[in-house]
Amino acid sequence: MFEIVNKKWLTPIICYMEIEAPELANAAKPGQFLIVKADKKGERIPLTICDYNKEKGTVVIVFQVVGKGTKKIAKYEIGEHLQDLVGPLGQPSEFLNEDINKLKKEKYLFVAGGVGTAPIYPQIKWFYDNSIDVDVIIGSRNKEAIILIDEISKISKNLYLSTDDGSFGKKGKVTDVIDDLLKNRKKEYDHAVIIGPIMMMKFASQKCREYGIKNTVSLNPLMIDGTGMCGACRVTIDGNVKFACVDGPEFDGDKVDYDEALRRQNMYKTDIGRNILALEDGDTHHNDSCPIHDEIIDDSGRIPVREQHPTVRNKNFAEVSYGYNLEEAQKEARRCLNCKNPMCVSGCPVNINIPAFIQKIKEGDLESASKIIANYSSLPAICGRVCPQETQCEGKCILGIKGEAIAIGKLERFIGDWALEHEIPFEVKEKKDEKIAVIGSGPAGLTCAGELAKLGYKVTLFEALHKLGGVLSYGIPEFRLPKDDIVDREIHKLYELGVEVKTDTIVGRTVTVDQLIDNDRYCAVFIATGAGLPKFMNIPGENYNGVFSANEFLTRVNLMKANRADYDTPIKIGKRVFIVGGGNVAMDAARTAKRLGAETTVIYRRGEEELPARREEVVHAKEEGVNFEFLINPVEIIADENGWVKGVKCIKMELGEKDQSGRASVKEIPGSEFILDGETVIMALGTSPNPLIGETTKGLNINRRNGVDVDSNGQTSRAEIFAGGDAVTGAATVILAMEAGKKAALEIDKFLKNK
Repeated sequence: MFEIVNKKWLTPIICYMEIEAPELANAAKPGQFLIVKADKKGERIPLTICDYNKEKGTVVIVFQVVGKGTKKIAKYEIGEHLQDLVGPLGQPSEFLNEDINKLKKEKYLFVAGGVGTAPIYPQIKWFYDNSIDVDVIIGSRNKEAIILIDEISKISKNLYLSTDDGSFGKKGKVTDVIDDLLKNRKKEYDHAVIIGPIMMMKFASQKCREYGIKNTVSLNPLMIDGTGMCGACRVTIDGNVKFACVDGPEFDGDKVDYDEALRRQNMYKTDIGRNILALEDGDTHHNDSCPIHDEIIDDSGRIPVREQHPTVRNKNFAEVSYGYNLEEAQKEARRCLNCKNPMCVSGCPVNINIPAFIQKIKEGDLESASKIIANYSSLPAICGRVCPQETQCEGKCILGIKGEAIAIGKLERFIGDWALEHEIPFEVKEKKDEKIAVIGSGPAGLTCAGELAKLGYKVTLFEALHKLGGVLSYGIPEFRLPKDDIVDREIHKLYELGVEVKTDTIVGRTVTVDQLIDNDRYCAVFIATGAGLPKFMNIPGENYNGVFSANEFLTRVNLMKANRADYDTPIKIGKRVFIVGGGNVAMDAARTAKRLGAETTVIYRRGEEELPARREEVVHAKEEGVNFEFLINPVEIIADENGWVKGVKCIKMELGEKDQSGRASVKEIPGSEFILDGETVIMALGTSPNPLIGETTKGLNINRRNGVDVDSNGQTSRAEIFAGGDAVTGAATVILAMEAGKKAALEIDKFLKNK
């Protein structure tokens, strides 16, 4: 919680708020921003850091009250607490990387429009603190909307004011002031920093270009989430797709596609209430979840798992599968042959002794079954639900050669759920003095933190978001992986083990890895930051309104509860939604869109047999009414005159020879283009690791996948730093991330013992 220590109204709609956040204040730099979340149900809102005081440990935000989220924040008073304050985020202002003596020889002009005056303040203050004079232009609609005049006049050489109506300063736009300074007053400038409304920045940048002045603009108005996960703030810079929240927010003003940026901004200018689909899931409490509702089919095949009916579940977010009860689990367990050479174990990435725990289920000794699994897996209730068992343990089952493999995943889930209900205690070794930092709370981070805590180490878990779980919380939908009943209860085990948790902490921004080691005296660090940056096709029209990354779409629904009317985060999709991709994330996005009431179609460039998604997820999607279009690929997104998606131009594909991955290659059929009409496109094309850790950690090598480079033991180029999971390999499975976390914990233990 973050206490508000000062608050005042600069105008009737612009609020100044000083907040106690020592770590954030210590790490903040000019040009950066933070994320504010008022309470549990609040929206994540990016706001520029207007000022920071390292000695007091406070940061200042100045924001315009224009929507539901900012209205909620503005209601908080001095002495009250905001739930989450995350940052600093974004790249610092580029002049911080310049030689100070060079800067002293250059002439800088700062141009601010409206509330854009707030983010230029810390930049001007930095110049002032370094004894460099700057000129400043502040423009607004009228006198009442101009802010921070007194503060900026004290730290700038010359301050020029303008208003549209002439009520204060020069009458006209900031571009008129630029003309006056350069034409009439013969001023000369080497660089201009322009921050304000996108339209103002467009024309101010254009004006600077006319005079040959290099200029920088801030695309903060585009930012929606701020962690690089959502993809909503993507924009074209010099022909390349960039993310304002990760690559910016500041960019070369001459290279920004302002018209596209305006379209992106318009997506979030409509009233939030109208954008949120009125879906509160009234059917959620109407599902037939009683475990005793059907007779069990007793045959020689796999014992079926009862599920919600497709026409019921496609309208709610309750879990699809009810799982086994004890009778069902024992019947399925009795199918196991208890092989002398169990191939299923070799198929499991963490080598669970599968026959042993299944034997205990047969005997009714569920506590022993739980302890057997716990020796290998920290998250059985999760893995039993989301791991691709059909290509791993079940794919090796002897029974599967001629019939149906043992339902190992369903049995693991049964034991995992039983263990959660009965709170089986962990065995913890004698406490040690060494401190270990685990960065990221996805499957790899949770596993590593838990294993190290069991070994007796003092573990601190750092998470960038306000909630633990990583992809388990933001990526996988509730209908596949319940958050309150399963994920949160699995995570609670870490607290019982004594793991310290620090949410809202961006390692690489709020604090660096080097600071954790050098200042905070952590003996070792495990990097498990996952792969959260979405990939796009880079086709024409991909930045139109109505195009989402699957990450953004799923995060809004899964983490921020945008499907519920009692939460603030908006989600807006059309009547017809296209999902591009064929993996599990594509199925998750398609099934989610269907539950939000859309006519949903998956577009995949190969055939059905080549779909990489789990077969169970594909079957469920079809049962729920999701459509599939195979052997086609988008080549262009088409929009109406307002920049909103109205269709997808596709081309037909044909299969060729198998490629190195074992899947059939594909090629376009010339002249086969056609258009599919629809209003929303969700790109589910994979993700890549965020480069932040690599960029901010000295001597840390990066691999060709943009992940952290490690050896076979998970050790990086820095002996005390380890890494694993998607942060190393790129997007993979939960169980593989868990394996990396478990292995890293053992290697860290070995490293510290031999140190």
